[in-house]
Amino acid sequence: MNTLSYKTLSVSKEDAREQKEWVVVDAEGQVLGRLCTKVAKLLRGKYKPSFTPNQDCGDNVIVINADKVVLTGNKMTGRVYLRHTGYPGGQREYTAADLMAKGPEFLLRKVVKGMLPKNRLGDKLIGNMYVYAGSEHPHEAQQPKQIDINTLK
Repeated sequence: MNTLSYKTLSVSKEDAREQKEWVVVDAEGQVLGRLCTKVAKLLRGKYKPSFTPNQDCGDNVIVINADKVVLTGNKMTGRVYLRHTGYPGGQREYTAADLMAKGPEFLLRKVVKGMLPKNRLGDKLIGNMYVYAGSEHPHEAQQPKQIDINTLK
């Protein structure tokens, strides 16, 4: 039996940087939670066979048409998102409608950030996501490839 075939290979920081790709995800007509789980997996790199939990081996994700994302039921006004100012009594409540009025990128960023690790790696990963309300984005120089989010599991 060849024991070398059972070794777990971890990707180094340099190798992970070489494997990063730019992908475009169209959010038009997509359900918010289902879209964001797949975007979080893309950011984390879980769809790649070379996934390493402690490295940034995910892709750079561009989300377009974020203003056309759908929430089912009455979640637009009923779902409450919280944040805290750091002062006593400083807990603030926001609904999804409030965040969409501020800008759709705020809603998607808040939802995806909640699905990433709560450490320095998660802070770094959320920086790899670019959200735009319309169908145009300024990242054509990176030659991103368009992917269908519905084909991912």
